[in-house]
Amino acid sequence: MTEPITDQLGSGELLDSGQRKLEWARQHMPIMAALREDFAAEQPFAGERIGMAMHVEAKTAILTELLAIGGAEVAITGCNPLSTHDDVSVALDAIDGVTSYARRGVDDDEYYEAIEAVIAHEPTITIDDGGDLVFAIHEDYPELIDGIIGGCEETTTGVHRLRAMDADGALEYPMFAVNDTPMKRLFDNIHGTGESSLSNIAMTTNLSWAGKTVVVAGFGHCGKGVARKASGQNGDVVVTEVEPRRALEAHMEGYDVKPMAEAAAEGNVFITTTGNRDVIRGEHFEAMDDGVLLANAGHFDVEIDLDALSDLAVDTYETRDGVQAYELADGRRLNVLAQGRLVNLASPISMGHPVEVMDQSFGVQAVGARELVENGEAYEPGVHDLPDELDREVAEIKLAAEGVEFDDLTETQAEYMDSWQHGT
Repeated sequence: MTEPITDQLGSGELLDSGQRKLEWARQHMPIMAALREDFAAEQPFAGERIGMAMHVEAKTAILTELLAIGGAEVAITGCNPLSTHDDVSVALDAIDGVTSYARRGVDDDEYYEAIEAVIAHEPTITIDDGGDLVFAIHEDYPELIDGIIGGCEETTTGVHRLRAMDADGALEYPMFAVNDTPMKRLFDNIHGTGESSLSNIAMTTNLSWAGKTVVVAGFGHCGKGVARKASGQNGDVVVTEVEPRRALEAHMEGYDVKPMAEAAAEGNVFITTTGNRDVIRGEHFEAMDDGVLLANAGHFDVEIDLDALSDLAVDTYETRDGVQAYELADGRRLNVLAQGRLVNLASPISMGHPVEVMDQSFGVQAVGARELVENGEAYEPGVHDLPDELDREVAEIKLAAEGVEFDDLTETQAEYMDSWQHGT
């Protein structure tokens, strides 16, 4: 079995660095702070074993710590080979009740071995980002399913996978689609993905957005955030879409909407946000200008067809830390960031979404896990929406922490809204 991260790397300076990152995150996560106080007193996860496959960086560590404070035994690994911060992983491994197997830069075999190490703890709850942990349990360890209350899924790609499993009758325990709650979708996906993707691209390349044509593939919530932030930094935004209503929405919001075959010849920066594969492929590379940047803000490293790009290239080399140049026969250089993986989490200086944004998303994860312990028997196997009152609970904690007051419905207003008998 894969050893915990501390046995692999030791501690020392890594531990000190990771603990400083955790302390900074704690200072800016008021939802986690409020839930930490409640969970410490109530111990909602006493006796539970929580298996996690997440991006192991400082904000995720605060969620993991919270679950352990609430009484759980937690085992965690990464959900992307390049998104782990080793110092944070070591700091997590030092927390009572937490075992971390996450390590940055692992190969595919090591990545799945770490997931199996988490599964070896025989989790009763799973918390996943992308669905790899849930899939591995169903595929290779079905004997554990009867002991699993349920789980929570963090991201769009993972929810898509789970819904496909559910449609095929293959999902055998209940999963909350945390990604689909308003507190996740409207903030994490739009503001988090938009801000973190653009900031990491800018820091990795040391290039400006002003005057560049930015091609955003996909206009879901993540694509909206990327397009909005790029436009706000004076980029000229082109959107590509396959869904007609989203294409129309992008058009009505003032963006140019074009097929990728046309956008390929115009763009300076390409950012994929679709969750699908081969969004940018061979014929598109053929049309691109010298020096373009290619980045992925989806989950898996399949949105940019790197195999096709490698076939076209006569040379490839690292032109800057985190930037791989593919030189074509005619001398054009197409630059891929973060090996085509999540640019906001896998680039060398990645920090992920802003702390305040992830405070909200992980607040939803925490109350979703609590709901499974308290009322898990109410949920059949399959994908479920998180109860709306739990999403509202997280929003109310955040507003209280920010000192923001808001109105309540009067009794008359509540009665009116619930009645079908009031007319003109």
